[in-house]
Amino acid sequence: MSDLFSPWQLGALRLPNRIVVAPMCQYSATDGTPGDWHMIHLGHLALSGAGLLILEATAVSPEGRISPQDLGLYSDANEAGLARVLSAIRTHSPIAVAVQIAHAGRKASSRAPWEGGSQIRPDEPSGWQTVSASNLPHSDSEVPPHALDRVGLAKVRDDFVATARRAARLGFDGIEIHAAHGYLLHQFLSPLSNQRTDEYGGSLENRMRFPLEVFDAVRDVFPADKPVWARVSATDWVAGGWDLEGTLAFSQALKARGCAAVHVSTGGLSPAQAIPLAPGYQVDFAQRVKAEVGLPTIAVGLITEAEQAEAIIASGQADAVALARAMLYDPRWPWHAAAKLGAKVTAPPQYWRSQPREFKDLFEAARFGQR
Repeated sequence: MSDLFSPWQLGALRLPNRIVVAPMCQYSATDGTPGDWHMIHLGHLALSGAGLLILEATAVSPEGRISPQDLGLYSDANEAGLARVLSAIRTHSPIAVAVQIAHAGRKASSRAPWEGGSQIRPDEPSGWQTVSASNLPHSDSEVPPHALDRVGLAKVRDDFVATARRAARLGFDGIEIHAAHGYLLHQFLSPLSNQRTDEYGGSLENRMRFPLEVFDAVRDVFPADKPVWARVSATDWVAGGWDLEGTLAFSQALKARGCAAVHVSTGGLSPAQAIPLAPGYQVDFAQRVKAEVGLPTIAVGLITEAEQAEAIIASGQADAVALARAMLYDPRWPWHAAAKLGAKVTAPPQYWRSQPREFKDLFEAARFGQR
């Protein structure tokens, strides 16, 4: 039996396999509200056969968006737009759906990647003033962010809470809190971006304080029987920056607060990062968190082959694997992985006739209402 296609328990959420569709920003919303693109994009991925679909970084406030076109969940219009998308998914797919909630901090007010990704300055049309732990820009050419004062910190916390309440109303199966890739919560964790002198800066304990307060606040308002977990960058890949030891301490603190898992990525905080890209280059970090903290981990990063993913799960390096670009390139990746590994995968009956003759037992009927 395939380990990759064995059931997995994420908190109280039972998943049919250990394949996760990673959050992937689309830069295609209007004032935070999804439209037809998200209906097509997410509907397509919902039919992939993966066990869990995590929606892209979803901003908790307008100023928390990475770009003016980012998805959000801070208004009634945003909530109504996501309700429409989720209704379609629920009607036609058994996949569990979570949402990654986020604040971009100093990396906000940026152009979409295909427009260069550079900062949109506050005095430019569609730009705004960014905020962060300290008034240090992401790169020297950017307008520095405003350091959050106590009122600003309280607002960000409240924004995360309000978004979590909306996510609960929408019936999401889980929440992933984005504390990775150089966005606001990561900016508090890393000494490269956090040079505060109050109780939110300096020591590791102080730098973890605000991200943990946000986690606590979200966990308190999201249904107790549904999981909340965090995505982290295990290292900044910069000397003197956030590192694995900090990640282990942060993960221990999250575990004590009822965190269901840690989704382990790396980087994103500094343009000075030097990342040694290779297949599965981040898996060792997930393995360390799993082994030393005892929390379930999701591994991500250049996991592209079925046999590679199977080995990660079978060897106990991680509890699940997340795919991003590989899933965009091949939205039926779980089908093809199941065929290679001798497993079964759920598929809608409209697609059963696509099953190759040599894999006549590949598909099983999608079962609804069991999560």
